[in-house]
Amino acid sequence: MGLLFSFFTVITLGVIVFAGVKAAHLHFLFGVIIPYAAFITFIVGVIYRIVKWGSSPVPFRIPTTGGQEKSFPWIKYSKLDNPFTTLGVIGRMALEVLLFRSLFRNTKAGLREGPNLTYGSAKWLWLGGLAFHWTFLIILLRHLRLFTEPIPYFVTLLESLDGFFQVAAPVLYLSDIIFLIAVSYLFLRRVIIPQIRYISLAADYFPLFLIGAIGVSGVLMRYFLKTDVVGIKQLTMGLITFNPVVPQTVGTIFYIHLFLVSALFAYVPMSKLMHMAGVFLSPTRNLANNNRAERHVNPWNYPVKVHTYEEYEEEFREKMKSVGLPVEKE
Repeated sequence: MGLLFSFFTVITLGVIVFAGVKAAHLHFLFGVIIPYAAFITFIVGVIYRIVKWGSSPVPFRIPTTGGQEKSFPWIKYSKLDNPFTTLGVIGRMALEVLLFRSLFRNTKAGLREGPNLTYGSAKWLWLGGLAFHWTFLIILLRHLRLFTEPIPYFVTLLESLDGFFQVAAPVLYLSDIIFLIAVSYLFLRRVIIPQIRYISLAADYFPLFLIGAIGVSGVLMRYFLKTDVVGIKQLTMGLITFNPVVPQTVGTIFYIHLFLVSALFAYVPMSKLMHMAGVFLSPTRNLANNNRAERHVNPWNYPVKVHTYEEYEEEFREKMKSVGLPVEKE
């Protein structure tokens, strides 16, 4: 149900743009107003979520660990899986954000004849996730050429490396191919594996369909359908300089692509895609595990009247002695 709902929702978004641009000629709405509204929604929504997460009380150190904790000097501890210092936390976070280290270490479990519980490698998921995120980032950086003048050197260098093989004209970018393959793999994995399909909701399928549609429309626009690149550059530069211009030569496929990107931007703050910011604010990852070295007291604790053992013995010493209980003070 969630799969079909998400699929037809994305199809409907594309049909709305096609009808609005082709029939109603709402170029300014889909080329200027909606992108601005989506960007504002993205900025405000992300800030709201970060402030809300940042204001949540975390009085104790609760890092998720996967190695030996620092204790005695002669016991070697895991500096990255169980960091004791801020530097160790930075290293752990860097490996997590850039290389998905915890996903690399992930294993899949299953029951075999016996029944016997077996564990196996899950490296394909790690590879698919890594390829998806890195190619997505590369494609975003390549798009900076549409929003900058002059074009930054690193964007030109990135395009040269991405199109290294110089296949066909226009140049075929490897990131485009890998991106579509990675999105397809993540979708098929969610559909084919019964356990994952069972727990999947519309909120899991919709981002995949939306991002996949963005990738497909971008590939169509670059390699198969004629598009006025000069007009697109004029429109994007107008957006970034707050002097919007809507050229009449820009094709409908561009507006579909732009609208889907705008929908993704507006959807991010209210979706699971906010993990891009949440990973930095997770107390299970961004805290050093120094619970053995330091005592962490909840700052919100109200004062409690404590009855110490010395006071307890002073009060009940004679009764304790009469029943044979040992006391420290005779």
